[in-house]
Amino acid sequence: AQLIPEWKEAFVSYCLLKKQIKKIKISRKPKPASLYPIAHHPHCGLSLFQPVRNLARTFSDKLFSSSETPEILEVRKRNSSGNGDDVEEIYQTELVQLFSEEDEVKVFFARLDEELNKVNQFHKSKETEFVGRGEILKKQLDILAELKQILSDRKKRNLSGSNSHRSFISSARNSDFSAGSPGELSETQSETSRTDEIIDALERNGVNFINSATRTKTKGGKPKMSLRVDIPDAVAGADGGGARSIVTAISVLWEELVNNPRSGGGDFITRKKIQCAEKMIRKAFVELYRGLGLLKTYSSLNMIAFTKILKKFDKVSGQQASSSYLKVVKRSQFTSSDKVVRLMDEVESVFTKQFANNDRKKAMKFLRPHQQKDSHMVTFFVGLFTGCFVSLFSIYIILAHLSGIFTSGAQVSYMETVYPVFSVFALLSLHMFMYGCNLFMWKSTRINYTFIFEFSPTTALRYRDAFLMGTTFMTAVVGAMVIHLILRAAGFSANQVDTIPGVLLLIFICVLICPFDAFYRPTRFCFIRILRNIVCSPFYKVLMVDFFMADQLTSQIPLLRHLESTACYFMAQSFRTHEYNTCKNGRIYRELAYLISFSPYFWRAMQCIRRWWDESNTDHLVNMGKYVSAMVAAGVRITYARESSNLWLTAVLVSSVVATLYQLYWDFVKDWGLLNPKSKNPWLRDDLVLKNKNIYYLSIGLNLVLRVAWIETIVRFRVNHVQSHLLDFLLASLEVIRRGHWNFYRVENEHLNNVGHFRAVKTVPLPFRDMDSDD
Repeated sequence: AQLIPEWKEAFVSYCLLKKQIKKIKISRKPKPASLYPIAHHPHCGLSLFQPVRNLARTFSDKLFSSSETPEILEVRKRNSSGNGDDVEEIYQTELVQLFSEEDEVKVFFARLDEELNKVNQFHKSKETEFVGRGEILKKQLDILAELKQILSDRKKRNLSGSNSHRSFISSARNSDFSAGSPGELSETQSETSRTDEIIDALERNGVNFINSATRTKTKGGKPKMSLRVDIPDAVAGADGGGARSIVTAISVLWEELVNNPRSGGGDFITRKKIQCAEKMIRKAFVELYRGLGLLKTYSSLNMIAFTKILKKFDKVSGQQASSSYLKVVKRSQFTSSDKVVRLMDEVESVFTKQFANNDRKKAMKFLRPHQQKDSHMVTFFVGLFTGCFVSLFSIYIILAHLSGIFTSGAQVSYMETVYPVFSVFALLSLHMFMYGCNLFMWKSTRINYTFIFEFSPTTALRYRDAFLMGTTFMTAVVGAMVIHLILRAAGFSANQVDTIPGVLLLIFICVLICPFDAFYRPTRFCFIRILRNIVCSPFYKVLMVDFFMADQLTSQIPLLRHLESTACYFMAQSFRTHEYNTCKNGRIYRELAYLISFSPYFWRAMQCIRRWWDESNTDHLVNMGKYVSAMVAAGVRITYARESSNLWLTAVLVSSVVATLYQLYWDFVKDWGLLNPKSKNPWLRDDLVLKNKNIYYLSIGLNLVLRVAWIETIVRFRVNHVQSHLLDFLLASLEVIRRGHWNFYRVENEHLNNVGHFRAVKTVPLPFRDMDSDD
């Protein structure tokens, strides 16, 4: 179950069966001799010939005993009607011989039968689902091959110069020639016959076209039709549910591969769209192969579990019951069925032929990607940079104390110019460190975060890599801060010294967008792509990783505000004049503060609207209300910071209390799945990853305390300007820590939802839609 945590409940309950064997072992312990009465017999003496009799009895038993051992138990199989027309095989064991601890043995074999039936039923359901997926993918490949043929034929005709200025589909739909030369007529007839052959071939494969039964022809004699593909019900899988949902889940290409051509004609079935469809089908084959591999592993691990538990029973009971029961296990569905192995071989051959140009080695790189190996060099550099960071930070504290940066009122310009840039890097490094802690905890508790976020297993960031990035980043930042103080103390002008934070920011941006395969390029590009999806939230389908990252941004509003001041400081060239009030006194700068504070909440609200539109779940609209309330509270607090009045103080209290209660409810009930009064774990949930329940109660209290940190904006316990900036940085750091703490329980709840629905393989949308998707 640790290898496939999503299927944990479907595995053999080995621990439960082992406990039952311990009960059998305890019941077999002999009672003390004092509890048995001693029977006195007149002929209790031993004969001198007793050893000879024993030896003779032994030889006679060996010579005349039957070679077949008597059956200790009998396993019967009966058929039970399941859902619909499915027939389920149910196994039931009856004891042929009596055991001294018969009751405990009966309970053991009754539970063993339950486990065998559970494994068989789960294996059969998953096998049916994957076979259905395989049939659908075969159909998708046939359609793709026919469309490629259409594209190839059109390309040949264009190259021959017969119809170089018109596309295939536009000529098939919009031809208005009522007459023509014999060459044109013969060409039209050959084109029509070829199109009819392709359509007939697709229809023979079970593919229907809109209005195919009543296909009409244009004036030129060419077929007039709609080419939207309809996957028939027969290939949707025998279960009619899980496999069918793959096709009907999403309209990925929309009307892309066929229907309603653009006005004025032009290429509609294009090579780019064919390549897009091919890529989607290839990804679906990879996921199907992965699912088949997991099912094969599931079968072998359960067989090992049955073998080991029966051997333990033989050892404890002193009987040979494992052989007869294992025969039944080997004949059961999850071990005797070879559909999975045959389908895996078929997927390998099809994938090698269609997507790897008959190169098996290349195909196996897609189907069986190699996992990343942990490097000791990464661990070494994490320790090295951690030590460097501690040393440099100590040096910085000493230099700052000696130069009076945090005590002298004359050093206000340092906090207004240098502090925002360095605090940006500090908050980023802290967030990266918290993410590394999340990765470490998810791996330790066997939470499949790569599957939840749909990361590639070959390029997914590991916790050591996250720690390396965080420590390297922070070491560079503290090093720059030390150099900045040393140069200021050496007498360099502020115009020259204050360019150091800008140079550091420029280097960071260059590393982030660097196109070379270095510095974790897959992770960097994935980060940029997710940011693009967040900013354009209504126009992209929202995935788990998208709204998870958007939630991170809602905790980094102080960082975004610091980026605003930094950008204004350098773009207005204030570092030349060292006038830090140039930006703060500007009207546009002050109004941008609202926009920047609203943006993360606005993006997250747009994601909720898009998810409601895609899934028709009203919970997403309720979730949107949470971000709208947070947006209002953030705007009111900014206004109160500028205009301190009783009216705005009341507005801050009302809006912040409402937003905080809204957020706490959603954190505990929806995101974490806690506060269930009917749970077997009081006010938690039934399934917990962490064994210690007190950790969850402490986490609830910690999240509650950190959620009300906005009270500081009302109390305002600040002494001077420098301490005010330091306190703001402390509160921003606490919010980042709270978000990292929130991340673990959010992903844990998502993992448990996947476990509850046995989701271990991605459902990949396919390019050719079912007609039901039009409803």
